Parts: sequence; C-alpha cells; structure tokens
Amino acid sequence: MQMSVIEWLLDSDPSIRWQVMRDLIGESDATVGRERARVAAEGWGARLLDLQGPDGHWGGAAFVPHAWISTKDTLQLLRDLGVDSTSDRVRRAIGQVRDRCTWGEGFGGAPFFEGEVEPCINGRVLAIGAYFGEARDRLADRLLQEQLSDGGWNCEAPRSQRSSFHTTICVLEGLLEYETAKGPRPDVTGARLRGQEYLLERRLFRSRSTGQIIIDRKSRASASARRASTAAWTEISFPTRWHYDILWGLDYMLRAGVALDDRMAEAIDLVRNKRDELGRWPLENPHPGPVHFEMEGRAGEPSRWNTLRALRVLRWARAS
Repeated sequence: MQMSVIEWLLDSDPSIRWQVMRDLIGESDATVGRERARVAAEGWGARLLDLQGPDGHWGGAAFVPHAWISTKDTLQLLRDLGVDSTSDRVRRAIGQVRDRCTWGEGFGGAPFFEGEVEPCINGRVLAIGAYFGEARDRLADRLLQEQLSDGGWNCEAPRSQRSSFHTTICVLEGLLEYETAKGPRPDVTGARLRGQEYLLERRLFRSRSTGQIIIDRKSRASASARRASTAAWTEISFPTRWHYDILWGLDYMLRAGVALDDRMAEAIDLVRNKRDELGRWPLENPHPGPVHFEMEGRAGEPSRWNTLRALRVLRWARAS
C-alpha cells in the first residue's frame, strides 16, 4: 500500500516528525514536546552534536579553510532541525562555542557570538545566538545601522548601495529570531518591515525595475547553462545556508506573521507546481559545503525537508 505524504514524512528523523506534528497534523503540545526532545538524543541532531570538537568548533579545516564556517553552518542546521535549546546537551555544546570559538586573528579573535563584519554572516550569527540564548544587542544594533535606503542589506556595501536578496534574508532571519527571544523592539521591528517590503516589492524573485526573473550571479558556474533562462531562486534547497530561494522567502513571511499579499501569489504558485504525483517536493540546487553526513538524496529526488516546508507554506496560504 502506498504511503500518504504525512506517513512518509513521519517515517523519518525526529527533527522532521516533531515539526509535522506541530504544523501539519495538530498534535498536542505534550506530544510535540516529547518528539522534539528526541532531536538532541537520536538521529541527525544527536549525530551533529557528537561531531563537535574539543575546541568547540565543528569540522574546521577538515571541511573548509576556517573552522568558524563549519561551526556556523552546523549551528544553523541544528536550529533548522529545531533542537531544544534548553536541553542539557545543547547547553553544554553552546557553552563550548561561547567560551572557545572565535573568528580568528583576522577579526581580532572576537568571540563567535559577537559576529564579524559581513551582514550576511552577522544576520545568521544573530539568529543562531538568539535561538540558543546568546543574542547580542550590539550585533543587532550594527545590522540596523547597515540597512540600505532600498530597505535591504548587502555584504558589498558601501561599494554597492543596491541590496542583495541573499544578505537581506539572512539579516531578516536574525532580526526575527532576536525579537522572538527578547521581545519586540520598535527599531528592530521597523527595520524588519522595511526589509520584508524590499522582498515583496520584487515579488520575492523579480527585478523591481524590469519585472524580469533575477538571475543569481552567484550560482555555481557548472550549473550556469542549466539556469540560463531561470533563476536559481526559483529552485528550492535544503539546507539553504546563505542562499536565498522563494521557499525560504515564503517560509520567513509565514514565521514573521506577515499577512498574505498578492505579491506573494506567483512565488506560491511556483512552489505549488513543484509537487510530484505523490504529493512530494524535490531537492533542487543543493549547495556545496559541509553537512557532515547525508540527510537527503541527490538533486531531483524527493525531499522530506522541502515537502514539510512547502506544505507548511501552502497551508498558511490557504488559511489566509
């Protein structure tokens, strides 16, 4: 007998199951909480926590030139998995990061949760820090000061005064998580609203000036021919890392409590039309970099993560 999509999603890791229970099938808070508690104890979450080194970092030079890159990506992934930030095991791991991890000599040995200089990185660090109880007000203040006149952010500012989708979504994630952890703050809320409007004015993937689908100039060269007539941002990925795409943009709008807007309609339709005959969504455009072990298949194969995220967005769209 063929599995339903919900059964297929539940036949997986605790990190997916607890979010399906909360967002798609309406299980009780107690049931969701019990399943979520398993993320740090078994499956992908436990495996990631096991890989932390004695210096507090993950991977380091075994994967990338600088240990903080792998550490940042791993912590973002643990946040995506929804690991319980209050569990003893997670608190010990985060304490190691706080006490031992730095940005290296190039940034004066600054502690990890203080961030570095690029807003695309600092937005992710703020989101990670806020989620794990290590939010830094100074980092939030810096990001507010770096917002550009069009409402977004760009790591290449001040040389460029045109915002980047990639940088903007990373900063929005950071500001949203900061307010979730610390409560509303008028200047932060105002900056978020302007950043959200930057994306909405562009219908989440189009040029404001021409209306054309934006070609992501940072796409991998080996895939450039395949994307000659379409944007990488219309392809949905997991984990996203710093790479913007329409599903990440829509998922952010949902979590930020943004009212459904006609300017989201085309992006929602694009996501809806990616569903296969069994009601699943594929993994598209996987990004290079350390995941440490395989969680999903190859590009084009059904993805539980993308299916969960797409169903969550479509339920929100229907309810709205």
